[in-house]
Amino acid sequence: MRLFRSDELLGIARETMEFVLEASEESHPDEYMGFLRADDARKLDLDRDGQVITDVLVIPGTESSPTSASVRTNMKPNDMRAVGSVHSHPNGALRPSDADLATFGQGRVHIIVGAPYGWGDWKAFDNEGNQTTLDVLDVEVPDEHFFDFTQEDIDREIGEERRDGGGFLSWFR
Repeated sequence: MRLFRSDELLGIARETMEFVLEASEESHPDEYMGFLRADDARKLDLDRDGQVITDVLVIPGTESSPTSASVRTNMKPNDMRAVGSVHSHPNGALRPSDADLATFGQGRVHIIVGAPYGWGDWKAFDNEGNQTTLDVLDVEVPDEHFFDFTQEDIDREIGEERRDGGGFLSWFR
């Protein structure tokens, strides 16, 4: 296991970009907004040092309209995997506004997706608002399970609690 990961951003997973395009289209006519998270390329079976964007984190309480999206910054976690942001422009403009530029300070890459939300309807920018290249990579994004149990596990645990007289807190053992 390596102590430090490379800061080089190699690209975005195709599956993640598909999610961004679909989420942007579903949010239309309102803006979509999320934060980009990356994984170590070696975790994705790439024989290179660097990171690949694999996730989009959507913050609870995000408010959006046809002209803006705002995030409650107190809800944004301090995330070691964070590399930037993504948001849509329902008007189709693929350039950052002054308001966008004010938020680009955090992270290395920021994606703007414009209507009609197809493969050619997005651009990547650095934290100063300069257009940059972001490759779309065909990698398998690992399924991360927030809850690592099934309904059968739950039913079995409830049955054991009833037999053993355990209470609700026994779930946290």
